[in-house]
Amino acid sequence: MKNQTYQIDIHAPASVVFHKMLDKETYKLWTSEFNPTSDYEGGWNKGDKIYFIGQNKDGKREGMVAKILENIPNEFVSIYHYGILDGDIEITEGPAVESWAGGTENYHFKEHNGITNVTVKVDTTEEYLSYFDETWPKALSRLKEICE
Repeated sequence: MKNQTYQIDIHAPASVVFHKMLDKETYKLWTSEFNPTSDYEGGWNKGDKIYFIGQNKDGKREGMVAKILENIPNEFVSIYHYGILDGDIEITEGPAVESWAGGTENYHFKEHNGITNVTVKVDTTEEYLSYFDETWPKALSRLKEICE
């Protein structure tokens, strides 16, 4: 697995950026760059199980199964991915998940003079590297628009 880093400066306090990134309605807006039906079910508190979901091109519900490892408001969120969701079925072992299960996605928020630097560090496989390199910057730009 490869760890990729993406970042952006947003002219807004860390508290605003943090909440706009994670609040359900605004989360769906910036993550629509990954999937127009992007959403989540679950919570962002440390220890919470969370599903990152959307619909595939055939309209079937699918997504990622994860756990929140850490949530320090306005500073840091760590997500541990360990499975996929196929409809309502969790798949946490086998060939569909073994190449990337155990990967993390970490959000860092660092504010200085009213500008918040958001750094995302995400584990990915070679298969998704170019997709993430193209899509994460678009998603962060969308988050910037929402926050400013």
